[in-house]
Amino acid sequence: MNKTYFCSILLLIFTSSILQAQKKAQSTTLYSRIDNYLTKGTQNGFSGAVSVIKKGKVIINKGYGLANKNTQTLNNPNTIFDIGSNTKQFTATAILKLAELDKLKLTDSLSQFFPNLPIDKRGITIHQLLSHTAGFTETIGRDFDKIEPKQFFEKLFASDLLAKPGEKYSYSNVGYSILGRIIELVTGQTYEAFLNQYLFKPAGMKQTGYLLPKWDITQLSRSYNRGIIDSKSPIIQYQKDGEISWHLKANGGINSTQNDMLLWHNALKKNKIISKKSFKKLTAPHADYPSGKLSYAYGWTVKTLKNNTKRIAHNGSNGAYAHSIIWFPKEDIYVVYATNANSSEVEFVAYAIAKIILDKNYTPKPIKNNVYSYAINYIRQHTIEDSENLIVLLKENYADDFTNSRLLNSIGNILLMLNKNTDWALEVFKINTQLHPKDGNIWDSLGDGYKANNMKEDAIKSYQKAIELGYKNSQQKLEKLIKN
Repeated sequence: MNKTYFCSILLLIFTSSILQAQKKAQSTTLYSRIDNYLTKGTQNGFSGAVSVIKKGKVIINKGYGLANKNTQTLNNPNTIFDIGSNTKQFTATAILKLAELDKLKLTDSLSQFFPNLPIDKRGITIHQLLSHTAGFTETIGRDFDKIEPKQFFEKLFASDLLAKPGEKYSYSNVGYSILGRIIELVTGQTYEAFLNQYLFKPAGMKQTGYLLPKWDITQLSRSYNRGIIDSKSPIIQYQKDGEISWHLKANGGINSTQNDMLLWHNALKKNKIISKKSFKKLTAPHADYPSGKLSYAYGWTVKTLKNNTKRIAHNGSNGAYAHSIIWFPKEDIYVVYATNANSSEVEFVAYAIAKIILDKNYTPKPIKNNVYSYAINYIRQHTIEDSENLIVLLKENYADDFTNSRLLNSIGNILLMLNKNTDWALEVFKINTQLHPKDGNIWDSLGDGYKANNMKEDAIKSYQKAIELGYKNSQQKLEKLIKN
């Protein structure tokens, strides 16, 4: 063998080994930066899971905090979370799948699926529903309100449009509910059955859906809204009802795991579900947000960052859970994040993680305990004689939250809802009326506080004050209290 050739081979092997070692070191460093950030966050109430894939390699796939405080079950990659509005990308993908199967066209109008529509709704297209440009309102009811399909759609189609179809972007949950119903009408299957057959099974996802999966109940996460308010997994409610309300179906409420969402990413990336052409439609910008800084695709948002980096992403939340997916196609980076203890401090943790990945010099601010958890924990450890100190601490540590009457009002109402420390709730409401004496809503809450502490006469006076200040909702409470 030629000596020069032999040396070249050795050099290539040596260089390759160095590059592999460097990549491994970079991955290890990246893992540590993300893990340290989230581990420290658990000390301030962070609870959830994160998964990151970079160029086909799993950088991190780990849970933090507790999925269930009662059983001390830890969050992990198989923990089942509510993914909220990230359900919409499943609905959008299902519609594109039907287009590929020649079952519908994106230009089809509502009149082709729903008879006797009001004139202003007849020309609305599937594309406009997908891109939130149909003009529908965001919602017409609460997620778990029971309603017959006929009644839901009659009420929805009778509602006023916010704008002419195609005129502007306006986020609409009910628009995606309509898409879910179109899927059912076209296929003769339930919405979930179609997703299960054409999306989830091909992707290998077994723990994603509403009612159809054989759920591993040991992995169901309870929710801890703001780290305080404890609730069961929504799956328990679905099973109790035996169906999904149209207020929620197809626009939100699907549950999944981190591992399943990684399978979903792989299926989309490798075009196992829809073609490359359809995926391009799924993630292309179709409607600009009013701010102009973001565009909506189909079930995804799209934004171009510095260095011409394209980011496709979407968030979902029902208040207690939050879920985020961030994908940088060119850089081949995918982040999926879930929390079962949502608050303003942790709802967008995924974006901090994305920045860690993109910028080796970036250090995120530590995850901070949310103001409500901070206040409730203080209250549990102190008597109302320490109330003035609580206000001082809130102003010092959470000045941005202490700009109006909402914070103290919410703290007091949380205490009433928990039915604990009602004396503290009353004290908080008293302080709030001193700070905002002309706010009728606050006097109404003070009335609730007196009522919870069996102080009827004081409650009556507070409700009367609220009414004087124009807060009409107190009237019914007042009349009921006087009657009893």
